[in-house]
Amino acid sequence: ELLEKVKKGGGEDAILRHTQRNRKVFVRERLRLLLDRGDFLELSPLAGLHMPYGDVPAAGCLTGIGRICGVWCVFIASDATVKGGTIYPIGVKKQLRAQEIAMENRLLSVHLVDSGGAFLPLQSELFPDKLHGGRIFYNEAIMSAMGIPQVAVVCGSCVAGGAYVPTMAEESVIIDKIGTLFLAGPPLVKAATGEDVTPEELGGARLHSQVSGCSDHFAASEEEAFECIRNVVCTLNCEPGPEEEEKEPDRPLYSPEELLGLAPLDYSCTLPVKLILSRLVDGSRFQEFKAAYGTTLVTGFGHVEGHLVGIVANNGELAHDAALKGSHFVQLCGQRGIPILFLQNTAPQPAGPASIPQVWLKAQASMMAAVACAAVPKITIVIGGCFGSDSYVMCGRSFSPNFLFLWPNARVALVDPQHFPTAGDWTGEELELEQLKAKLEEESSAFYSSSRLWDDGIILPQDTRKV
Repeated sequence: ELLEKVKKGGGEDAILRHTQRNRKVFVRERLRLLLDRGDFLELSPLAGLHMPYGDVPAAGCLTGIGRICGVWCVFIASDATVKGGTIYPIGVKKQLRAQEIAMENRLLSVHLVDSGGAFLPLQSELFPDKLHGGRIFYNEAIMSAMGIPQVAVVCGSCVAGGAYVPTMAEESVIIDKIGTLFLAGPPLVKAATGEDVTPEELGGARLHSQVSGCSDHFAASEEEAFECIRNVVCTLNCEPGPEEEEKEPDRPLYSPEELLGLAPLDYSCTLPVKLILSRLVDGSRFQEFKAAYGTTLVTGFGHVEGHLVGIVANNGELAHDAALKGSHFVQLCGQRGIPILFLQNTAPQPAGPASIPQVWLKAQASMMAAVACAAVPKITIVIGGCFGSDSYVMCGRSFSPNFLFLWPNARVALVDPQHFPTAGDWTGEELELEQLKAKLEEESSAFYSSSRLWDDGIILPQDTRKV
């Protein structure tokens, strides 16, 4: 239901104004015109919901991964139906995350810009600091130095900071009568100088194509602009991704649809993780590593959609032997250049320093070091609980996995609220614990996490193989 809400952007009235009055194409239709077959992996779609400053559907921009003329790319596409494309703090964070993915994976970056610039009432939260709006332009320069191409389409009004994104790209296209570029629009010109000027005169497509040189290509329509960008991509000398294999990878013996029924809701115990793996890996074939040792962690090799991966999955508390096994296996994957898939399903731990036996600490620290230093792609999926230090050991957000996704039932917290006393046991000052428990319950929700971009999106369990 939340995903369907997000797909409507700023709402039906805003889409109507965007498409009819402003004669623009809705952002999702733009992606359909731009990308091969229109298929893409959308990232962080629930970012921006239920923020302190209100709902900002999809953080006001769509980000994800798709193909253009066979070349894998990251796209960042403004949704001008959300506050006219005005950029909120969560929107800055989402764009920076997309650029990080492009840099890590050396993917072409495509910007579809239709932005009103920064949302001024929140300027202190998106302008001055190191990882605020200016970092977007810094990243563009660094990516260019790394040899990662960036292209842009000016699909609407690009004001203030929004104007630097296309002008720093290697090649940009601007659309006649729709695209405009300026640091301050006609209302501010009027306020500052008293001069009346139209958007076209101040920063329209013909001005920037013929006079200023800010844009490299002129397009009479959006359709022509996206065709132009596809032609540009063909000249970037990027290596196309491998074509789909003619032979389809084997389906699991057990239906992935059953993962929806296996998603654990009760964190007082841990679901045997091999039930999950048998519905994830090709042909349900899993070559387990150290099967009889450290059994609270399952490690081994399998294929997912034809790709060989090492799998590290919680099967209970991450005890001493399990952490040593995990450290050994992660190092093997690093040596062999095999990507690692982490499945977090942490058993809840009581709060307090006595919750982790002291003998476990060194083994867990060794596994943390192995995970941090493994120079292979890492993808983490939280399929159950993610509590305490296990988040670090199992490649949580602070250990920079290439991608991190959550199932809707996931819980992410330092401690599990279940271990707090029940309400009937509280008296006097201890009633403050009730408020703390309620706060932890709210903040550990998958939806609280995803709205703040602590992950790359919530996925349905049955879609795990596809994602």
